[in-house]
Amino acid sequence: MTADPSGGAGSAVSTLIRAANIELIPLRGADEKLALIPPSTKITITCSPKFGLPRTLEYAGVAAKAGHAVVPHLAARQVGSKAELREFIRRIGDLGITDLYVIGGDADEPAGSYREAAELLQDLADLDHGLERIGVACYPEGHPKIPGGTLESALLRKQAYATYMVSQLCFDARALTGWLRAARAAGIDLPIRIGLAAPLKTTRLLELSLKIGVGSSIRYLTKQRGFIGNLLVGGSYRPEQLLYAMGNDIAGSDLNVEGLHLFSFNQVDITTAWQRQFSAVLPARAVTLRTEPLAAD
Repeated sequence: MTADPSGGAGSAVSTLIRAANIELIPLRGADEKLALIPPSTKITITCSPKFGLPRTLEYAGVAAKAGHAVVPHLAARQVGSKAELREFIRRIGDLGITDLYVIGGDADEPAGSYREAAELLQDLADLDHGLERIGVACYPEGHPKIPGGTLESALLRKQAYATYMVSQLCFDARALTGWLRAARAAGIDLPIRIGLAAPLKTTRLLELSLKIGVGSSIRYLTKQRGFIGNLLVGGSYRPEQLLYAMGNDIAGSDLNVEGLHLFSFNQVDITTAWQRQFSAVLPARAVTLRTEPLAAD
């Protein structure tokens, strides 16, 4: 990968990094992490079978009251009924939230009739939801449990109800741009927010990425010059390298890159310190780059 951008790509990368969304996992204590994030930064709150919809709503409220624009995640397989969907939408509406990210979810068995995001989106369209933006997931490197053809057809169905898409974690610029070109040719025209891991210690990134099913990308990453040495000395992954490797494509209208979605794994101090390197606007704060284990909660 290239170490530095060229042409207009450098400016585009800096702009994307400054305006990136930061994802938080609603672990106990996540409210303390919010204090490290500038109020102008949009926060996304994950939704998992372990913590359920109430925890997502709880921390969406905490983030909204702290002055952030908030994007709750909503996992279709955790929603028990259309009535429960309506209540979730009412709750986020009361918080002034107008952006929602809808995923299928990882629950082994659905709580109700929704087995995938497209089914929930159809019912959501029937509600007076007041949402201005609706995001959906996309998988440039595939999904460990879903065939590629199924992913493409699902995304085509979802885009009828969505305003943008968010990619899985990506490390391979060539794979990402190749997938995007193929998706555009197939009629998928949603703007994309590129999913990037925050600049974690390499060993921690490797551990987390293998857990969430981006093994092919990790295999690509391990082949890159300097990765193994970085691993041995406890170095950190630098997410901007993927963006630089996209070159001028990142600013091109044909790929329609809208922004970035930073997977912080709740390592907020590291994430915001990295962002500040690309901005003279964010306030200076002394931060030691370190990793903490995620709480079991």
